[in-house]
Amino acid sequence: MFPDSLLPDSFPIEIHLYGVMVAVGVIAALFLFTACAKKQGVGEKFIDFVFYNGLVAIAVGFFSAALFQGIYDYLDGREFSLKNMTFLGGLIGGVVCFLLGYFLFRKKYDTRLYQVLSIVPCSILVAHGCGRVGCFFAGCCYGKETDSFLGVQFPHLDHPVHPTQLYEAAFLFLLCGVCFFLWWKRRFRHNMSVYLIAYGVFRFAIEFLRDDERGELVGFVTPSQFWALLMIVLGVGLIFAMRYWYKKAETAAAVAEIPAESTLGLDAEDFED
Repeated sequence: MFPDSLLPDSFPIEIHLYGVMVAVGVIAALFLFTACAKKQGVGEKFIDFVFYNGLVAIAVGFFSAALFQGIYDYLDGREFSLKNMTFLGGLIGGVVCFLLGYFLFRKKYDTRLYQVLSIVPCSILVAHGCGRVGCFFAGCCYGKETDSFLGVQFPHLDHPVHPTQLYEAAFLFLLCGVCFFLWWKRRFRHNMSVYLIAYGVFRFAIEFLRDDERGELVGFVTPSQFWALLMIVLGVGLIFAMRYWYKKAETAAAVAEIPAESTLGLDAEDFED
């Protein structure tokens, strides 16, 4: 495997490959969203808003990732600290922060979030995939001991283990490709549900292969498995929510083309959220 840093020890600034891969993932995610949104015809002002709101959400997400892991450690009887992170904790904090910003300023824009929701999973997936490669370089988030040819020997372990970081990275990049194809070729509206359900199922399953200690939440269910199950439920629920939002928008568009005397006093604005 590669060392965590490719720079010599004498280099005045310490740069780790985990941080490099996270930075690459964030840049790739923002670039991908911007390019796809422009291709879809989204207004420049809304794209700029998503870009800057996304940067704030990412920063909050990193803190949330450390906070969630610190809470898990404390509940498991270990010392509370902000030294370690969990992706799902970061995802929750980042999404909540982004949605707060969106609902505070959404009336300034003529684009609604659900209209670009199928692009968002592609950005999340490419960033997460890069981050998992970074986990491999850092030697965290590893799997159980194995004698398989797939086994990797990390410096701080005395036996080969499954490189679950790379398993997950491969799945994330593959899922990103699937979501991008569905959006690009089909203008598929339910990519977010595909992401939530597919990643929820995968994450729940791969937890049985993970071996780094992160505690238990309810019985034998790890914190990540709990949130994975919740992601699956939210993914299913979002399918019905998206159908409602698009039906509402289509109804408003249809009403806008009907003469005012035929709408029983209702204007198109009555259908807007």
